[in-house]
Amino acid sequence: MNKSSDSTKKKTGKFAGAGLLVAISASLCCITPVLALISGTSGIASTFSFMEPFRPYLIAITILLLGFAWYQKLIPMAIGTRSTEEIACACEDNASAGKEGKKPFIQTKTFLGIITIFAALMLAFPNYAHLFYPKTEKEVMVVAANNIKEVKFNISGMTCSGCAEHIEHKVNNLEGVMSSIASYEKGDIIIQFDSSITSREEIEKTINATGYTIVNNK
Repeated sequence: MNKSSDSTKKKTGKFAGAGLLVAISASLCCITPVLALISGTSGIASTFSFMEPFRPYLIAITILLLGFAWYQKLIPMAIGTRSTEEIACACEDNASAGKEGKKPFIQTKTFLGIITIFAALMLAFPNYAHLFYPKTEKEVMVVAANNIKEVKFNISGMTCSGCAEHIEHKVNNLEGVMSSIASYEKGDIIIQFDSSITSREEIEKTINATGYTIVNNK
C-alpha cells in the first residue's frame, strides 16, 4: 500500500476540517446572537463579539487551509518525479480499491466540496444573519404628544447587522416602544417610546439583558 498517498489523503481531510472550524470561528460573533434568539438565552448574544477584530485573519487562514486541501486533492505528484516503486504502489492501490470498493467518503472531492461550500456560507453569515430575525409588527398606538420620548444609546459589542437586529427585536417586544433603529456601524440605537407605558430605565434593562453593553446614553 502507498503509505505516502494514504497519508496525503488523511492530511487533506484534516486541512478541510480545520478550515471549516476556522470559518465557523470567524463568524461566531454573528452566529451566537441567532443561537441566542432561537434558544431564548439572550445574555449570550455578545459572547464572541471580541473575535470581530480577528475576523480578517481567520478568513485568510480558512482560505489557505481549504486552498491547500484542494491543492493536495487536485494536483497529483508529477509522474516524472515518482520512482518506479511509487508508481507500482499506486497501481496496487488502484487494484486494491477496485477489490475493496470505493474509498471512504471523507477522502472524496464531493466531501471536500461540501466542506468548502459550508465554510463559504459560514464566512458570509454576517451578510445574511438578519434574515433569521422575525419582523416585529408594531400596533398603531394613539399617544399623547407629551408622552412620546426619544432616547439614543451607544452600545458596544455589535459587529454586524445580525447584532443590531437582535437588539431591535428585543426592544420592539417591550410594551410601549413605538420604534427602534439600531446601527452596528454607528454602534447605537435610537428608540421612540410612550413614557406612560415604559421608561428609559426599563429599555436600558432590556438592552443590557441581551449581553450587549450600553456605554453611555443621551
